[in-house]
Amino acid sequence: MFPLKSILRCPGSIYIQTLRCISVSPPKSRLRNESVSVNIFDRNTKTLQRQRAAIADDVNLYDYLKDEIGFRLADRVFDIKRKFKLAADIGCNRGYVSKHISPESVEELIICDVSQKNLDMVPVMEGIKVRKQILDEEYIEFKSNSLDLVISCLSLHWVNDLPNAFHKILDSLKEDGVFLASLFGGDTLYELRSSLQLAELERKGGLSPRISPFTEVRDIGSLLTNAGFTMLTIDTDEIVVNYPSVFELMWDLKGMAESNAALNRSIHLPRDIQFSAGAIYQQLYGKTDPETGKTSIPATFQVINMLGWKPHPKQPKPLQRGSGEVSLKDLNKLDEIVREVRTIKDDKS
Repeated sequence: MFPLKSILRCPGSIYIQTLRCISVSPPKSRLRNESVSVNIFDRNTKTLQRQRAAIADDVNLYDYLKDEIGFRLADRVFDIKRKFKLAADIGCNRGYVSKHISPESVEELIICDVSQKNLDMVPVMEGIKVRKQILDEEYIEFKSNSLDLVISCLSLHWVNDLPNAFHKILDSLKEDGVFLASLFGGDTLYELRSSLQLAELERKGGLSPRISPFTEVRDIGSLLTNAGFTMLTIDTDEIVVNYPSVFELMWDLKGMAESNAALNRSIHLPRDIQFSAGAIYQQLYGKTDPETGKTSIPATFQVINMLGWKPHPKQPKPLQRGSGEVSLKDLNKLDEIVREVRTIKDDKS
């Protein structure tokens, strides 16, 4: 591995590539065998990995990505014009969301993580009551109908039984309670995945999964709907981070506790495949700064943002099918239709 100090930390090295709305209504399709849990991740290994990262002397160097995503998630909490009496941050890590939560939005906050070291380092704004709880996201346990808000930032993509986790979260929420979360999606690190696959094909003549599997955007809506959430909103951010080479990228993933060490399989990556993947990565995706002549590689992180509500009788209900008064084919005439409606109303008045 190359020295960490050589990693670029200049402003602008992290930027938003695209933001697109994926879904604002629950899909009707159901996932097959969604009740079957497959243990892809070793939770004990993941716990040790996160605890080791928490006690590292240079842990602050790796917070740049999760800090950005946590800030955006906290901003979504602030957008909900309501003061939540009791909220829980599941998998809070080093407080990437909690430190941005305003006392105007939350009265009391339960911060939960598998590492006591992380819990001890979480900063929270003055005016918010804080409770600390050791909790594994694989085994979410709260009293039924006890929480007004549940948030989670970049921890649920390591859960083996995501449908069960969503069911547990729904059960813990009060009626009309809110669930807000962000997790890495299927397009995350697609450059690294393809480079490793090509390198392994070249050297070994076969493929091994080297990148942890991520949940696809199309599946999140079905999982939330089947769990019982309503009024869903799902969208994605794509954040691109530039690194000098593939080695700095993999080093940072380890420092973030996001490496694939928790996978239930052999993850040994031979040195020749590492160097081959680095060369392929540079050839396919590398960029050169025309002013300085320095080269870098982009790494894409797809972040799936989700919002769901626990059902309540007073929540808005969709209109019955066929009750619309304007055809979609007439959308190009929307201004004329609005003027006609206003004219009719003025005549009646």
